[in-house]
Amino acid sequence: MRTATLGPAERESALAAMAERELDVLVVGAGVVGAGTALDAVTRGLATGIVEARDWASGTSSRSSKLIHGGLRYLEMLDFGLVREALKERGLLLEKLAPHLVKPVPFLYPLQHKGWERLYAGSGVALYDAMSVSSGHGRGLPTHRHLTRRHALRVAPCLKKDALVGALQYYDAQMDDARYVATLVRTAASYGAHVASRSRVVGFLREGERVVGARVQDVEGGGEYEIRAKQIVNATGVWTDDTQSLIAERGQFHVRASKGVHLVVPKDRIHSTTGLILRTEKSVLFVIPWGRHWIVGTTDTDWSLDKAHPAASSADIDYVLEHVNAVLSVPLTRDDVQGVYAGLRPLLAGESDATSKLSREHTVAHPVPGMVVVAGGKYTTYRVMAKDAVDEAVHGLDQRVAECVTEDVPLLGAEGYHALWNGRARMAERTGIHVVRVEHLLNRYGTLVEEVLELIEADPRLGEPLPAAEDYLRAEIVYAASHEGARHLDDVLTRRTRISIETFDRGTRSAQECAELMAPVLGWDKDQIAREVEHYEKRVEAERESQRQPDDLTADAARLGAPDIVPI
Repeated sequence: MRTATLGPAERESALAAMAERELDVLVVGAGVVGAGTALDAVTRGLATGIVEARDWASGTSSRSSKLIHGGLRYLEMLDFGLVREALKERGLLLEKLAPHLVKPVPFLYPLQHKGWERLYAGSGVALYDAMSVSSGHGRGLPTHRHLTRRHALRVAPCLKKDALVGALQYYDAQMDDARYVATLVRTAASYGAHVASRSRVVGFLREGERVVGARVQDVEGGGEYEIRAKQIVNATGVWTDDTQSLIAERGQFHVRASKGVHLVVPKDRIHSTTGLILRTEKSVLFVIPWGRHWIVGTTDTDWSLDKAHPAASSADIDYVLEHVNAVLSVPLTRDDVQGVYAGLRPLLAGESDATSKLSREHTVAHPVPGMVVVAGGKYTTYRVMAKDAVDEAVHGLDQRVAECVTEDVPLLGAEGYHALWNGRARMAERTGIHVVRVEHLLNRYGTLVEEVLELIEADPRLGEPLPAAEDYLRAEIVYAASHEGARHLDDVLTRRTRISIETFDRGTRSAQECAELMAPVLGWDKDQIAREVEHYEKRVEAERESQRQPDDLTADAARLGAPDIVPI
């Protein structure tokens, strides 16, 4: 198996190849479900393509809580099947499929009532652990433990003494969601899938009732391709209804968007050795360790405005701060907030008016011949959703197709990761890069780290950190454009790295240097570099302005003040 490189030339080749010969499966949408579907299909031996209107994971899949979890609160809803399924997937990702990207993370659940709450919550967490172990893939995580108030305050000194009478601590897992999807796409490409971002489906090809292909617009180079496929999988998340409307078919279900807002604050603002999970009147609030930062969120409110750029309003930020400050001895202020991001969950619409009560379970349908739709679900169970979507597509193929094998297909960078991790001190010595930076690279690239190191070997200046975002090396910016399919400055600052939410300047101080590093790879001249930087700065200003607005309507209007696509 080759390691796929997703540079500009590979993108052009992929579009040409998809237009040249009929595919078995064309996937529309490269979020985690679409990328997972492409990997599932291609590893069954099917001729597979995937197109994405913007960047990999540019929608929901880069704006989640960044957790791989069973969904502890779904036990309370008695949704045992969903929890069991998610815990099995969590174990698979941690142990086999992506140990370089998915990591254990501890959470503290403060108890506020003596007696009954410890028994009630403790029983739930014990069941959570038991279901994890019984899945056959949960033995790698520590089991939960009961803590006294004194012990809990030693573990999390940030908590107010009167905010708890004791606590439970348990483990889940986390990942960088956008990086995970980019790796998933590259893995699919390495098995032979044709992959192209910035390629928008503008219509479908029909023969009678049957959908036989898609008209795809090259957003970058102009022009339009007709891509024929025996089966098309619509995996466009919150855009599902919009995509279906291109064939005048809404399908048998409706997808409703729920907005979740997260804040990013520096590590020193919350003094704790563990993450926190807190109850709110509507849902739960997480305080999640994130490198040298904390992610605090989330909200859960209905959203019917612009899907591409959901906006966080001032009211959203106040809601998160108010709820986390209810338990913190030193409250957070607006000045502590480094980054803000808002994402949309694609929920299957039901009878409930509250989005927090809608189903996280997924549905697969075949609304017209040649078209499969997959929607709903949660990030953790993307592989199961992908399997179900391909299983459904296979029914429309006149050939024998192998069963799903993705349970045994590690993502690129996973094989040999543990051995490289054990030898990280020698790698640091060999390369002259500090061992802490080597660890950072291993946890972002796994065994693909050697490709990043080759760039540094060829140009030692790429081994230097970015002056305004020192967590990242200059080589990582070049690698994003040459190997990971980044086409624009926004792709790198927002998704290949997280500079846009991890710095108080939101990436504006790094923009010029990053654009200049990307330019030779992508063939940009000075004018294009200037356009990329200007576009990014306008995007940041529009986001800042939206976060000063009192409600969704005014926040959405402010966010739409920045143009979406950089002219080339």
